[in-house]
Amino acid sequence: MSKPDDKTTEISADTDSIEAEVSSAGGIENGQGDGSGGFVILFFIIGFVASLIIGWVVFPKLLYSQKAQPIGFNHALHLEAVSDGCESCHIFRDDGTYAGVPTNAQCVDCHQEVQGDSPEEKKFVEEYVAKDREVPWLVYSKQPDCVFFSHTAHVKKAGMECVTCHGPIGESTSLKVYEENRLTGYSRDIWGKNIAGIKRETWDRMKMDDCAECHEKEAGKRSSVQTDKEACFVCHK
Repeated sequence: MSKPDDKTTEISADTDSIEAEVSSAGGIENGQGDGSGGFVILFFIIGFVASLIIGWVVFPKLLYSQKAQPIGFNHALHLEAVSDGCESCHIFRDDGTYAGVPTNAQCVDCHQEVQGDSPEEKKFVEEYVAKDREVPWLVYSKQPDCVFFSHTAHVKKAGMECVTCHGPIGESTSLKVYEENRLTGYSRDIWGKNIAGIKRETWDRMKMDDCAECHEKEAGKRSSVQTDKEACFVCHK
């Protein structure tokens, strides 16, 4: 065979090789490759779903520890026995300031001795009243030390109901589990149960945005007369 024929054969072979490569590339571009793109998409979907599960289900369980109150307490039972509702135990002092969580002094009139067969009452009398120890209640609504909230201004002057911020706790027969943020040390009730901060009821959260929302709804603006004058220092000391 002559040399020109050899060159023609080589050129033809090279052309066939190039056409094959182009055809293969075209197949990949048209989704006719080895299927690796599908695996990438599948792994992305699996990773995305796993991230959602970790962020929305696992992370909150790790972030919050659960603690039981030192004593079980039946709000509904006590509310039936008093005449002045919540303020019978959660009193306002003579100077108008709010006392907050009741002390033993407010309980001993009825519980100097065990009155019934409740093991929780017995524990309260024997472990706290008899030993002159205050009950170390875990306060669901405890705010940071820099936050000031006037119950007098809201309850006495504005006529707000306790349920607006605290929910229907007066109807409860037991105390719910206290969930404490492991990083901040505050109750989950401040941020709310929903990790995204979404709320359905007014008592689902206790953050500054919720205060502003309530002020806007009730007074038509997101601040009070005091905050207009003294700004942040009214609520943040």
